[in-house]
Amino acid sequence: MSSVVLVIAVFLASSVEMVEALTIVLAAGTSRSWRSALEGTFAGILVLAVLVLTLGPALLKYVPISSLRLLIGALLLIFGLQWLRKAILRSSGLKAMHNEDEVFEREVKKLKAIPQISKGRDSTSFVVAFKGVFLEGLEVVIIVLTLGVSNHKLTLAAMSALSAAVVVAIIGAVVSKQLSKVPENAMKMGVGLMLVSFGSFWSGEGLGLQWPFSDGSIPILVAVYGVVTFLLVKLLSRQYQVSLVGKEFS
Repeated sequence: MSSVVLVIAVFLASSVEMVEALTIVLAAGTSRSWRSALEGTFAGILVLAVLVLTLGPALLKYVPISSLRLLIGALLLIFGLQWLRKAILRSSGLKAMHNEDEVFEREVKKLKAIPQISKGRDSTSFVVAFKGVFLEGLEVVIIVLTLGVSNHKLTLAAMSALSAAVVVAIIGAVVSKQLSKVPENAMKMGVGLMLVSFGSFWSGEGLGLQWPFSDGSIPILVAVYGVVTFLLVKLLSRQYQVSLVGKEFS
């Protein structure tokens, strides 16, 4: 069961980050040079792949398993709580929804304002695409390493992330700039729930806690955190509506 949750968590996390990276690559390619933007994209993916292939085995070989589980659990809790916080605030109306179309237009406008030095390779497109893919993908690398190493399923986690990148690239080629159609907030909430659940599980394991159903406790944790998140969204949404009504009559 934990393998299924792991694949879903890595796939959704990778999809969210790759959508954001795709926005930057599309902006660089559309406004500057597609050739240089694609070269920067592949360079970023290559560097990320090297990080996974080198750091993953090293962690398994040199770090004690109890310390590794505690570290992994803490990292996953930090990432998961950050994703959940943003998703809850957006779902309740307290924070504006993330709009990739607006980000795209803003990036295109910014890139067009930069003068192009030569007609050959465009260094600006390359650097922007590389930074976008690398920085957005770095979080994916951390998630792949933490989930993959802790479950001794690094290959499975890496393949799930790669599948997400391929799917997002295909969808991006089809929908082009209409990236706002991607249900990013729902995906972030799902990923946040899974990361917090995995984080709680591995933190407990690192501290010597014996979970009652072993790996089967992870889906239970997802369900419990899901209920808490649902109640928080409802509570914050109600408070937000009350504040709006109060402003209307003030």
